[in-house]
Amino acid sequence: MFDALLTDRETQLRLLRFLAVGGGTALVQVAVLRALKPRCGETWAFSISWVVSTTTHYFANRYWALPSSRHDAVQQAGEYLFAVALSYLINLGAFKLLRNRFKLSTTWATLGAIPPSTIVVFLILNFRVFGK
Repeated sequence: MFDALLTDRETQLRLLRFLAVGGGTALVQVAVLRALKPRCGETWAFSISWVVSTTTHYFANRYWALPSSRHDAVQQAGEYLFAVALSYLINLGAFKLLRNRFKLSTTWATLGAIPPSTIVVFLILNFRVFGK
């Protein structure tokens, strides 16, 4: 089944766009974080930058990377928030594992936590939330 997903041209294109959106929204988060950190402190800056980047991620995926013809926008947004929460839990679990068990630095543990959640979230968003 997974082989069929990887050979489907539309799925490949959607995956590439999804990865581009992810990279772009990471840049958005870093830019907003850096702009706000001197003004409101690290915790508030991180929180605000996360909300801005997550909102950017939703709209970029919804209308460009994973275009959807669904008309139930409220339910779709709720499903997206579920996927984001699941992504956070996977990221946090992987981060803790990499920090505590493998003793990686904060930066490497953060980078190492991205791939597992990316795979899960792409599958959820592509085939459910923003699916046809």
